[in-house]
Amino acid sequence: MRKMKIVADSSCDLFALPCVDFASAPMRVITNEREFIDDPSLDVDSMTDYLYQYKGKSKSSCPNVGDWLDAFGDAEDVFCVTITSGLSGSYNAACAAKRVYEGEHEGRRVCVVDTLSAGPEVTLIVEKLQACIQAGMTYEEICQSVTEYRKKTGLIFMLKSLKTFANNGRVSPVVARLVGIAGICIVGKASDEGTLEPRHKCRGERRSWETLVSELEAEGYRSGRICIGHCQNETAAEQIKSMILEKFENAKIKIHTLKGLCSFYAEKGGVLIGFERP
Repeated sequence: MRKMKIVADSSCDLFALPCVDFASAPMRVITNEREFIDDPSLDVDSMTDYLYQYKGKSKSSCPNVGDWLDAFGDAEDVFCVTITSGLSGSYNAACAAKRVYEGEHEGRRVCVVDTLSAGPEVTLIVEKLQACIQAGMTYEEICQSVTEYRKKTGLIFMLKSLKTFANNGRVSPVVARLVGIAGICIVGKASDEGTLEPRHKCRGERRSWETLVSELEAEGYRSGRICIGHCQNETAAEQIKSMILEKFENAKIKIHTLKGLCSFYAEKGGVLIGFERP
């Protein structure tokens, strides 16, 4: 029996998995004053509160080749899952680590999965790999299964702040201030190219919840697993869960608090929803 292992960068919001070998390669959040490593010791609430008050530039940093190789350990078959290549260099670093690992260890294999997403959708993909391993599937069967599964998952989101995106130059500071001051929430989705695509500007949080449920239906959700991640907004997560169950009674919904990297981008009050399509 070959030794299998799942490895993911910390955008998956998981640091351990029951019954399978798993490792997380930490992302980092960096400001001019401090660096936060997205591992189990990180106080995410403290980081979020600090960034909420911070006025300077901030950015994220992905695992390097060495970080990935450390995470691979001595596994014979590695299933490596990364945040979207559309927003991060994590996938490219993982592919470089795959070439080194397979070159230095004859017979070992690494399957790298570009999720084209982040947060709860990555969580679903990692948990799919876990189920495949526990079902006794072969390396080839698992690679094929997760490739097909990734095409049947999606991500929608609600953001109450665009400060991080403005700091990174991804949106205009004027637009970011409008969202923060006027009580506007941004609702959007992960695009097919792996970028975050804003779709709606909703005045008030309740309206944004309703829009999220409408987007979920428009994106093809009918039943199956949903993973809701939130940044200091459990009330919204629970309300959205209730609204989804009113419309889709067979939905299987889990809620978790976002870890460091996803909290950095979602910001205080943000909600990310990963879901399965038919």
